[in-house]
Formats: sequence, C-alpha cells, structure tokens
Amino acid sequence: MVGLLWASGAIAQAVPVRIGVIPVIGAAPIFVANGEGWLKEAGLNPTFTTFESGPNMIQALASGTIDVYVAGVAPLAVARTKGIDVRVVAATAIEEMVFVAGPKLAPYFADGADKAQAFAQFKAKEGRAARLATQPPGSVPNTTLQYWLWQVTKADKANAEVIAMGIDATQQAVLAGAVDGASIREPALTIVQQRNPAIKLIATGGEMFPDQPGTVVGVYGAFADKNPAAVEGLVKALVRASDLLKSDPARAAGPVEAALGKGITDIATIQKAITSPAAKFTADPRSIIEATKAMQAYQVSIGTLDKDIPTDGLFDSRYYEKATAR
Repeated sequence: MVGLLWASGAIAQAVPVRIGVIPVIGAAPIFVANGEGWLKEAGLNPTFTTFESGPNMIQALASGTIDVYVAGVAPLAVARTKGIDVRVVAATAIEEMVFVAGPKLAPYFADGADKAQAFAQFKAKEGRAARLATQPPGSVPNTTLQYWLWQVTKADKANAEVIAMGIDATQQAVLAGAVDGASIREPALTIVQQRNPAIKLIATGGEMFPDQPGTVVGVYGAFADKNPAAVEGLVKALVRASDLLKSDPARAAGPVEAALGKGITDIATIQKAITSPAAKFTADPRSIIEATKAMQAYQVSIGTLDKDIPTDGLFDSRYYEKATAR
C-alpha cells in the first residue's frame, strides 16, 4: 500500500512527492519545511524541480511530472479551464510583487509625482515607451503589473511596454539597464537595491493589487485523492514553517539560503529579504479567495483567462482547517 501507515504513532512508509517551485522568497515556507525536516516527519520523501514561472510549471503538472505546485495562483485558474485537476491547499505569501524603476526611470517618480504622468514624461524625454520586465502572460507578476499600470496608475498604453521574460532574466535586465523597470519579488528586490541603490521601489504589493494573492501550494488531484494524509502532513509542515518565518527569521534564513542562494547571495541578504515589506507569509488559503476572484476577473478582461473559474473547485481548505484545528 502506498501512503502513510500509522502504527504506534510511527510512519511506516514515506510517500514520494515531486515538488515544483519558483526560486522566490514567497516559496520560503516549503524550503523551511524541508530544511527543518518537517516534510520528512510528515512522512514525505520530497524531490524538488525549479521553474522560471507558474505557466511553465503548469506544463509539468499537466504531463504528470510533478505532484505539488509552489508558485503563483493565477496560472492554476487557467490550468483548471484546460481540465487539469489541481487544488490550492495552502497559501504561502501575499502581496509579493512590487514595482521598481531603474536609474533612468526612477527620477520621474520623485516627490510623489503622478505615476501616469511619470511614464508620459519619460516618453516625452526619451522618445520611447518605458520598457518594463515581468513574467509570462497569465502569471501573477504579469497580471499584477498590468493591473497596476492600466487600472491603478491609469498610464497610457503608449507610454509603457510590458516585456515577458524569466525571473533571473528580469533581475539581470534591471541591473544591466536593459529595461527601465520591472515587477519583481524578494529576494530580487533586496539584491538589485543592494547592487544599485539608484533602483527605486515605486509601488508595494498592496498598492499594485490590493490583497494581491501570491505564491500558493497546489496539489495535483490524483495525488491528493491517493494520499490525503500526506497532503495534510504537507500543510501542517507549511503552517509550522510560516510561523517560523515570522517568529525567527534568522533561523528560517538558513534553509531558504540553501535553496535560493546558489552562491549568488548570502544569508544576511536572505534574512533581509524575509523581513522585507514585500514578504508577507500566510498559510491560510481562505485569506486569498476574494483577491483571487478579483484577479481572475481582471485576467478575463485582458484575455489571459477565458472565463471566471469557481473558487470552490480551485481552493480546498479542508487540509488547512484540519492542520490548524485545536
């Protein structure tokens, strides 16, 4: 029998679980849960694969090469319209995406300048639209950036050009001056500002999209049906990890740096990113349902989603409720 076999309080057999992740601070709870040994305690034997964006990970989910998806919520709605049974069992973070302007664009936003006017003045001076990097259409970063540009700041579409690229490429493009601004998350925000203080934070996650839904944990339906105890154990581990990230970021930074550092950054940078205004951790999937509905509605309006998807099918909070029952 594959699954969790409880005997005298001990786990007799571990469940292999293939986890797809994007390398951002919003995914920190899964790294902490693994690094602290809590996934193993829950009877899971995890392997990890890194992806550049949620839409890219959906292909792996559809082909059956991953069981668990740790990335933005927006692509999961698209996946369900294509018949892919994936269920959000936990959140990890909210309001992750922020907007930064590079050295050439940033001065136009000085002293609280009107943001639509800032883009207009940039074009008038430079003779071209501001080039803004983000992830592919359908992703949370892309959706959030477009919402902020066209709905919040009400910028003229002639004044800003949205360019899709991977997470690492976005960070490098901002640092190299190949783009004028970008929607980014931690640890990219901390890294780019440390390397070039002329790169300025222009809009926080809450300003870009109120209660912006961020990284979530989605489980493939067949895996959840076959291994309900394993999924409950996963969610319990994520709740513990979310609490640790908030209560003891110094301890939590270790496993996060091990997963994200790759020799590129250090643990001090990771700890700063964990405590950044762009890092708001929560495991409760119910906390993002209304904001997800709002994001879906906007995706329909810009054509990256065919129709609204009922959140009753997308969210399954039963595991979280059992994991947190007192």
